[in-house]
Amino acid sequence: MSATPDSTLANPEQLIADMQRQLAEREAELAEAREQQTATAEVLKVINSSPGDLAPVFDVILEKATGLCESAFGILATYDGGRFRHAALRNVPAAYAKFMGDEPRIYAPATGPAQAVEQKRVIYTEDLMASDVYLSGDPNRRAVVDLAGARTSLIVPLLKDDQARGIINVFRQEVRPFTDKQIALLQNFAAQAVIAMENARLLTETSEALEQQTATAEILGIINSSPGDLKPVFVGILEKAHSLCGVARGAVRGLVGIEGGVVSGC
Repeated sequence: MSATPDSTLANPEQLIADMQRQLAEREAELAEAREQQTATAEVLKVINSSPGDLAPVFDVILEKATGLCESAFGILATYDGGRFRHAALRNVPAAYAKFMGDEPRIYAPATGPAQAVEQKRVIYTEDLMASDVYLSGDPNRRAVVDLAGARTSLIVPLLKDDQARGIINVFRQEVRPFTDKQIALLQNFAAQAVIAMENARLLTETSEALEQQTATAEILGIINSSPGDLKPVFVGILEKAHSLCGVARGAVRGLVGIEGGVVSGC
């Protein structure tokens, strides 16, 4: 009995077509990986070149996140434990940007931003218009749908030591699911945002500690150079208190019958 010929061998044109399709898929995957690596490198470059300045870092992170995740627009917001402050916007429709304003916002517990920081996980909504939050009339959900035309939403929290410090929220204006790769990519961008925030915090703390040590050394120098003369000492103390505490004005008041005094500012 003769063997049945392999269908692909019997149809060389189909075999060539399949090989071409597989090659095209591999090339697309390679191009996507290179694009993601380039975006990551660009973000890290901005982080290194802008120590302590989060604005350009957040802008480039959101630019890359919206582009690579094929989103119409996006928002990066920081979170202080109760309120969200929009730190970067990308292609946000003007009507919705006006609705949000510049003041920190509080979102209802059932909304995506609130759930992302409370539950510390990715929040994905395939159709915002069909969601219970929209149907219940929540003003923020209504605004993002009705004013910005958002339909599909993906939110990733910015987590540091299991504490939410913000979110990245990207939107599509059509109902179209995000892929697992895009979700993972957005999580990677969120991790980079946290690195930038932590670098800025450490830089600020180091700078403040150095300023305090320098001020203390200068005051001790004045004390050593003015034995028995309290006026230059108090003037130096008040000057440093103004600078380090960020007060508008202040005074050094002595207490009758008690050595020393009190530095106050307002």
